[in-house]
Amino acid sequence: MNTLEIESIPAPDETLANYIRRIRVSLGLSQKELAKKAGIHLQSLGKMERGKTARFNRKTQNGLAYALGVPDEYLEAISKGVAVNQTTALKFCPECWRPGTAPESLWMNLRAKYCFLCGVELQNRCRSCHQSITSLKHRFCPYCGTAYKSVP
Repeated sequence: MNTLEIESIPAPDETLANYIRRIRVSLGLSQKELAKKAGIHLQSLGKMERGKTARFNRKTQNGLAYALGVPDEYLEAISKGVAVNQTTALKFCPECWRPGTAPESLWMNLRAKYCFLCGVELQNRCRSCHQSITSLKHRFCPYCGTAYKSVP
């Protein structure tokens, strides 16, 4: 597990507000930048960071997870007050995923092995260097530079 992945794991006693703020600050983003990137209203993000909102809908959760570069299971677990399973892996379908978009939440299920849309095996490692995929924020593996999705 690399340092970035360890830093993105919520601490056992960390609140949703503190977690979102900590990751946002570590990424060097303002609230306005994060809200825009996540596709949510700036006031909604402000309420989350002040602890006024502890639960949110799936769209908000997926947008925040994508913008923060963390699995949406982290946000779901921390909002429910349960420990994060560190074996959660970032997975995507090499056929259905469009670079620059958040992965489908069903792909992140620990038991998911195949895409629920097309049946192709989900990918959780770089096909070239076999390093774990820690973020789909970029289209390329940070270790070897190989594109996650090959162009047909």
